[in-house]
Amino acid sequence: MKNIIYVIIITLFVYSCATTKERSLDTTATNTISDTLRIANDDLEYEIIIIEPGFNTWLVTQRPRGYYNQQFLEIRNRQYVIEYNQRVIQPQRFNPNLYIQQINYEQHIDYGYEVNYLLYNYFLFFEQRYNQRFFVSRG
Repeated sequence: MKNIIYVIIITLFVYSCATTKERSLDTTATNTISDTLRIANDDLEYEIIIIEPGFNTWLVTQRPRGYYNQQFLEIRNRQYVIEYNQRVIQPQRFNPNLYIQQINYEQHIDYGYEVNYLLYNYFLFFEQRYNQRFFVSRG
């Protein structure tokens, strides 16, 4: 059975549930690169899919691959996933249009550097784009 990590924000769903003000902010972004990012490895049986307008453009402005080591990324991702999943199961407290489905991130699986790098950066992007704060300070 595959262990799958899904980070999916389906733009049509988010846009259809967003206010007009939020929609107008998103139209200012110009992207010629696809906003769907998929990394898969059938041997390790993982997959990460990020569907988010502007993520690829934003990613190239961030700290490069290799800046953080894999252990740092894994620790931060575990913290982010726990908090994110808590928000998914509390739709009365947190916007269910932002926290759509849980992320299956197993602590004892080595997903490799690339998956951890992308997941960590997705959480930073998510915090910035949707004005969400998972932690008081960031490393």
